[in-house]
Amino acid sequence: SSGINAEWPLRPGEGQKEEWHGHVTTLTVSPQFRRLGIAQTLMNELEKISENQKCYFVDLFVRISNKIAIGMYKRFGYTVYRQIVEYYAGGNAPHSPPDEDAYDMRKALSRDPQGKSLIAKKKLIRTNELFTN
Repeated sequence: SSGINAEWPLRPGEGQKEEWHGHVTTLTVSPQFRRLGIAQTLMNELEKISENQKCYFVDLFVRISNKIAIGMYKRFGYTVYRQIVEYYAGGNAPHSPPDEDAYDMRKALSRDPQGKSLIAKKKLIRTNELFTN
């Protein structure tokens, strides 16, 4: 075993027409292996797979409080497309964290040279609007 623990479920190719895209479900690298380029390598691979699938963009959701991840994704070329109100549920138990908004971050691929996939109709949506816009 190499000791590297990276979790990387992805969906290259979902949506229809101009919404055809790759999606990062989660990207986790163990703390002792961070800042080694592992996340960048995994993201580059997803982007390459998504390009091969003729996707228009790659997207991901991230907690708005996760400033480190947001900064990392921005360095990788992702931009905030829109904010999703209360995307992450906090829970009902005592001392549970409150619900939290998410940023939907996107990076346009070569099939979208003008970056049309980066222009949101609404900058703030509710979770129930996610698949209707």
